[in-house]
Amino acid sequence: MLKLLDHMVIENSLSKQLFLRLFPDLSGAAHFIEVNGMIDTSTVESSNITKGEYLLRLHRIYLLLARSLNPVTRNDCIGVAIEASSTDNNPLESIENTLEPGDRLYNRASYWSSLGSRDPDVPETLTYGLVSNLCAISEIHIQPFLAYFQDGFPIYSAKAVRFKMGHQKLSVNSSTSVSNGLAVDYSSASDHFFWTYVSPEFPMAQENTLQIFKLPEPAFCVGGVLQVELLGRVQRQEMDGLYYLCVSHVEVVGRPLLPEYDVDIIDQSGKCILKYFPELPEPSSTNGEIGRGHSRASRLVQRGVHGWEHIVLNTLVGGRGMFDDDDDDIDEEIAE
Repeated sequence: MLKLLDHMVIENSLSKQLFLRLFPDLSGAAHFIEVNGMIDTSTVESSNITKGEYLLRLHRIYLLLARSLNPVTRNDCIGVAIEASSTDNNPLESIENTLEPGDRLYNRASYWSSLGSRDPDVPETLTYGLVSNLCAISEIHIQPFLAYFQDGFPIYSAKAVRFKMGHQKLSVNSSTSVSNGLAVDYSSASDHFFWTYVSPEFPMAQENTLQIFKLPEPAFCVGGVLQVELLGRVQRQEMDGLYYLCVSHVEVVGRPLLPEYDVDIIDQSGKCILKYFPELPEPSSTNGEIGRGHSRASRLVQRGVHGWEHIVLNTLVGGRGMFDDDDDDIDEEIAE
């Protein structure tokens, strides 16, 4: 039987409180987990469970999520360029160039260019695969390209941008899982993606700077696919009178899963099962900027999450039960 203190921890959602203390920027996780039911740690149906079983399920989800998300906010969440809706001169003006910072590489211009259009309202898209199948994305950075080799140094920016996040469409009666760090075979057809998040539109300045587009609140990208929509064109090319869009660099800022974690996507809505793969080694270092409160988060992990999530992980991989009589010290630390 569960001890009284175990009941207090679960019924008072202390694991959720600890998660929000570790990741205060992810306050929207509660809606994502509890209202939309988009993440779980088990494939067992949850429609007819008791209140206690439901709280225990949430307890496990928050603890595993607290352990699996990168404690460092990274600005290198893009793993691969999937496709551009059009390219003027491939491969010299390929979407691959947008993975490199700046607008020059090896003494030549580095940028992606769309095909030209007589209609300034024709949009374009750039689609990327992220470094993990679950990322909490907070910002996207985009640098329009200044054509320094053309008269007048025109900047081929968009009027506005919008962002979509999602996953590849699933075949009937199937799920998908791609372990972090392994190659992903993305389909190049844009209609093969299912979008579970669409951002508001953001105006883009006609400036050759790395422009920051901060989402209203961090959004969970389930499935590891992010698309940049470039809406409207402002610059004609003098040589042919057509409107173009050109981008030098794209960055995605957020918290991906640590390498030893991954998700199975089990339906088209993006609902997923969070999984732990103990055979994958933990990284020795992490690139990116340290998020606010990271030192405090580290102390909390050492004091509170470490013991509790150890129990959760052992349960998932077939070890000892969720609660044992030897866990008094852990109970006391979590309850503090």
